[in-house]
Amino acid sequence: MPIEQKDIELVAEELGHKFTEFTKKNDKRIDAIEQEKSKLSERVDTLNGTVDSLQKQKEQLEEQLKKSQRPSGGKGQTPEAAEHKKAFERFIKTGRGEDELRDLESKALATDTPEDGGLAVPLQLDQNIIQLLNDANVMRQECTVVPTGGVGYKQLVNKGGATSGWVGETDARPETSTPKLGELSPHFGELYANPSATQNMLDDSFFDVESWLSGEVQTEFSEEEEIAFTVGDGANKPKGLFAYASSLARDKDRAFGTLQHLVSGSAGSFNGDNLTALLYSLRKVYRRDAKWMLNNDVLFKARLLKDNDGNYLWRPGLELGQPSSLLGYGVAENEALPDAVADAKAIAFGNFKRAYKIIDVIGTRVLRDPYTRKPYVQFYTTKRVGGMLTDSSAVKILQLSA
Repeated sequence: MPIEQKDIELVAEELGHKFTEFTKKNDKRIDAIEQEKSKLSERVDTLNGTVDSLQKQKEQLEEQLKKSQRPSGGKGQTPEAAEHKKAFERFIKTGRGEDELRDLESKALATDTPEDGGLAVPLQLDQNIIQLLNDANVMRQECTVVPTGGVGYKQLVNKGGATSGWVGETDARPETSTPKLGELSPHFGELYANPSATQNMLDDSFFDVESWLSGEVQTEFSEEEEIAFTVGDGANKPKGLFAYASSLARDKDRAFGTLQHLVSGSAGSFNGDNLTALLYSLRKVYRRDAKWMLNNDVLFKARLLKDNDGNYLWRPGLELGQPSSLLGYGVAENEALPDAVADAKAIAFGNFKRAYKIIDVIGTRVLRDPYTRKPYVQFYTTKRVGGMLTDSSAVKILQLSA
């Protein structure tokens, strides 16, 4: 049944009612006498969970509406790409035509591919896998994603150091310092998945090989990518944004590549003043497209916070396409970030597109294996991906420490 705008409006209306009820009950909890506090606290927590559920339902409906309006793929394919796609599906189903497929692969793909390590999937299927990963992965949605033909990607960055000065009309112009330029290289890793199908499934004329393979691969890849792009250590995987070193030093006092963190002043907890301080530690030039990033446990706690005037810091998005906000900025939930425990770097605020870059190496590859797990046919699927910090001033972190 297709999603319509009115479906989202109904959910948004209920979300608004529940949030209003939640705020009223929470106000009563704060002012309640001791013997009633326990009962109200339980009700507030229940409503908090309901608000969270409705917010997610609204976001899911909006995403479904967006997908239904997305133009279907497949148009504008070259004859070589269409022939490669057909041959690939035939090979996946029957295991025949590998030599023909390799010839078609070299004609259909714009990037060089090795002769070993399996066969490259058709470009349209590769793009569909990447699109599914983008839909399922918060870091892919919030950071900059760059497709490339190989692992040789590098980026030149300005690490500062340029100076200038004022002079009179006839004064000497002494030489100024030149900017320090540096070359950044991503930490790459190879993801793999090994989905299985029976030959009966593959023989079924109604079995959609592309949808099955892309769905299975997305399920395996998305969670691993989320963790790697967030906290990955860079060993055979991307180095995550929050795996880079951080210090208390301000932007002008820190070395490039080191993030800044603030401390909450209380082990495992935070308050509205901490969030406000974190927000304004980010320079104005970055705040225009900034967002909060935290996991659901921490968001649950942030939703209870109020400012000095008694206004809640978190507000639900009630209009179509309007996200929920914390202190006026959007919220990205990332379950790879830690819970609110002592010394956790649990909350981030920043312009993630400027801070971190994800590098997609075009060319997902598949090795068909009908022997290892008879009667199942396994499809060993690999994809190379990288990640790197590109601007260490674009994100600030709150550490929940005393």
